[in-house]
Amino acid sequence: MTTPPTLEGRPPQSPGDRPVSSRQAREAGAQRAEGERSQSKWTVLELLRWTTERFASLGIETARLDAELLLAHALGTDRLRLYLDFDKPVSEPERATYRELVRRRAAERVPVAQLVGRREFWSLSLRVTPDVLVPRPETETLVAAALELLPPGRAARVLDVGTGSGAVALAIAQERPEARLTATDISPAALEIARENADQLGMAGRIRLVEGDGFAAVEGEVFDLIVSNPPYVAESQRGALPPELAHEPEQALFAGPDGLGVLRRLAGGAHRALAPGGGLALELSPEQAEVVAGWCREAGLLDVRTLRDLAGQARVIAARRSAGQGG
Repeated sequence: MTTPPTLEGRPPQSPGDRPVSSRQAREAGAQRAEGERSQSKWTVLELLRWTTERFASLGIETARLDAELLLAHALGTDRLRLYLDFDKPVSEPERATYRELVRRRAAERVPVAQLVGRREFWSLSLRVTPDVLVPRPETETLVAAALELLPPGRAARVLDVGTGSGAVALAIAQERPEARLTATDISPAALEIARENADQLGMAGRIRLVEGDGFAAVEGEVFDLIVSNPPYVAESQRGALPPELAHEPEQALFAGPDGLGVLRRLAGGAHRALAPGGGLALELSPEQAEVVAGWCREAGLLDVRTLRDLAGQARVIAARRSAGQGG
């Protein structure tokens, strides 16, 4: 990423005698065009405008939002305060912090949540690191499905398989205070992040964290609700993924050649881990919905249905075990 003089507060250095590409020439031209202002004070609004244009030119869809989140983080404030302080000059130390965040977002495509260390999910502020998936808006569909399967007022036993940051388990705990939650993950580092988030939200005493793979981590136990946002990306899709995903844990993303490896085990094994009448909710990719729904039916689960996210995409398969089934 070419660092704009508006952020550095000094004129661009001479490129010397080295040959430059057309892209370098364009960027140098942009520097010269802005050079006259390099010594002046730069305001919050000016920095947001420049960064938004820069991010948009790189194909970052949430350019303005990303710029606001990064600048708010650099200034130690929130997005609302930015709007109230549009005309406020930004100091050189603050610009230096912001400049590095912008560089990493633009050049390395590091997710904003990792750069600022937090992500909001279901109105909960969660710590995020490269050890866990960044909680995504579409996963709130999984939480909504879980709450529908779990009426309030019950001391229900809930299992979250592959909890990562703990986002789904903590959202359910927030909405169902009586529930007793168990959250598993194969990554000790992810479980540590989940533990920190539970501590910060005052829910540590309500969630049991267990290291292990799938249902093997809780062998012999039964639950009234099982939820999972498992890895479901096919290995064959690696080259087509957004560059931001390169910064997230592979074991939380990929699930074999077709992306169905973990979903197959969850759909096929849920019957044995569900109490009679218990519910199951699995997040998946839209094109996987039909086949996973079929596996749930083959496993004897009832009321199998597909829930769509806010973009209208099939995102969650929900089902129930019969209340009258034994063993």
